[in-house]
Amino acid sequence: MKKNIGATLALYPSPLIVVGAMVEGKPTWTLVAHAGTMAHSHLMVSLVQAHYINRGIRETGKLSVNVVDASWLKAADRMGTVSGSKADKSDAFKWTMGENGAPLIDDAKVSIECEVDGNYELEHFDHFICRILATYADETVLNGKGKIDYHTFKPVLFEFPTYEYFVTGDKVGDCGRMNAE
Repeated sequence: MKKNIGATLALYPSPLIVVGAMVEGKPTWTLVAHAGTMAHSHLMVSLVQAHYINRGIRETGKLSVNVVDASWLKAADRMGTVSGSKADKSDAFKWTMGENGAPLIDDAKVSIECEVDGNYELEHFDHFICRILATYADETVLNGKGKIDYHTFKPVLFEFPTYEYFVTGDKVGDCGRMNAE
């Protein structure tokens, strides 16, 4: 029997990302757990409106989504505890400017460069609707067909109620083929 636990967001764990954007000509970074797929061409990044990085995203219309794995988790975690308005985070990571004008974290094995198509404001949050312009993947996490291999690349997942990090686990089935006879 299920128990009603209230109007609780229970779509966790979710991929942990570090968002990058340019503010006053320098990159800044913030740790984000509220992001997701909107369509095959778009994703959504949700940030509290008071975040320093939001200013750069609004001004340039560009941002990067850098998917965290265990190899740089400690540095990524720090981006959630330091405000860009109080500390210069431009040198927190080695970075490269993406082809479309968003800063990409060199240590991230997967980075997605985006352009903002719109912003849905709700309850003191900016929900940036972002068109994917380019996805950059380290060759070590690609399979023979040039696709990201999640048996090799193990993104970190964030679980909100307990503030714990996990990594992706074992394969449990093949989508669309589990009921084939």
